[in-house]
Amino acid sequence: MKTSFLFSILIAQYNNAKYLREAIDSVRAQSYTNWEVILVDDASTDDSIDLYKLYENDSKIKIFRNKENKGCGYTKRRCVELAKGEICGFLDPDDALEPEALNLMINGHLESEKISLIYSRYTICDENLNRKHISQRTEKIPHNSDYLHSARYIIGHFVSFKKNLYDKTEGISPQLKRAVDQDLYLKMEEVGSFLFIDKPLYLYRFHKGGISMHDNNYKAFYWHMKVVDTACQRRGIIYKSEDIIAEMIKNNFSRTTITVEEPSLKDVMRYIYRYIKNIFTFFN
Repeated sequence: MKTSFLFSILIAQYNNAKYLREAIDSVRAQSYTNWEVILVDDASTDDSIDLYKLYENDSKIKIFRNKENKGCGYTKRRCVELAKGEICGFLDPDDALEPEALNLMINGHLESEKISLIYSRYTICDENLNRKHISQRTEKIPHNSDYLHSARYIIGHFVSFKKNLYDKTEGISPQLKRAVDQDLYLKMEEVGSFLFIDKPLYLYRFHKGGISMHDNNYKAFYWHMKVVDTACQRRGIIYKSEDIIAEMIKNNFSRTTITVEEPSLKDVMRYIYRYIKNIFTFFN
């Protein structure tokens, strides 16, 4: 097996100029030096373009732009398509990496060619990237189970994957607005095994503009359901498990107010009906 991999750090960027420099600086500070940054700007309207000028003479940082705003799925898919590395990993433009992140990921991928994806724990930080605590959501997938049947957030950043195994999948769905990472994980599970590194390698910045804040969490759950539904169809199964219904009721439908532009409540209720019907079919 090849022992020196090019690591492609993938950044899907939209209006995060305020934080982006810290993200790129964390890549530059890596102990593992054989890397490239593939940044795709999704037609940002802030001052991101001015920031990009700082990297014009750095051959390791490659910046591309969508002509119009295409959304997260399209942009992340394009990141992978432009990557030259054998190993890829997404870094959100408002987050950062611990200095040993790439080195530990590379060592993990060297263990077996069959490992398609590796993930680690992450540290929750405040808006200024001050470390607060290590997230307890991320865990090793239970023995004799898989990601599809595990808790929604059991896989978390930092995540890396082998490009040659990714190329065996359909790739990230470009139509997705959210749940893009979950789509990737489910597809990578279908072409290889997963490895969990029980160390925090990623700094997750918690701020008001984050996609998981406020009503965005409700939208994200809807898109997650669509991704799960598609994965079930690919795998020829008609149920997820009762956990997805329980989580929805607990985390989303206990609220007194729901303010979303998409999806509609009717859309979500239709998905609830489908999953409940499938669950009863399974247990009967």
